[in-house]
Amino acid sequence: MKKVLVTTVLLIGMLGYSQRGQHFDSEQRGMKDMTPEQIAILKTKKMTLALDLSDAQQMEIQKINLENAIEREALMLKRKAKNEKSEQFKPSTDERFEFQNERLDRMIAQKGKMKQILSEEQFQKWERIHHHGRNHKKDGKREHDSGRRHGK
Repeated sequence: MKKVLVTTVLLIGMLGYSQRGQHFDSEQRGMKDMTPEQIAILKTKKMTLALDLSDAQQMEIQKINLENAIEREALMLKRKAKNEKSEQFKPSTDERFEFQNERLDRMIAQKGKMKQILSEEQFQKWERIHHHGRNHKKDGKREHDSGRRHGK
């Protein structure tokens, strides 16, 4: 009886662990098929719930989200076209630098726009949410990579 109980607990734990990241993946897959307008609307509504935005703030942020979604879609199509041209497309160091530099410039510009639209309290909360999501993804990757590097 004890063995059956231990086996059941282990099995449930493993199932829970294996299903952990599926919510994020399914959300991303669903967004792939949406238009930039639909993505902007959904992101704005999520921000409204998190930050208690006014109607005027919602309109301004929806414009920003639409610009970002259109830009993201264009970059994705450009990257796909490059990948189709050459099977083993790997960007050069200069191309990676340029891409990262442009991405950081866009992030800085977005932060400035958000600072103008949101109240101080909302902006601080937006930064916490935004910062936490980015660090969570990076930290998980770092832990995984560092284990590989050190032969663990």
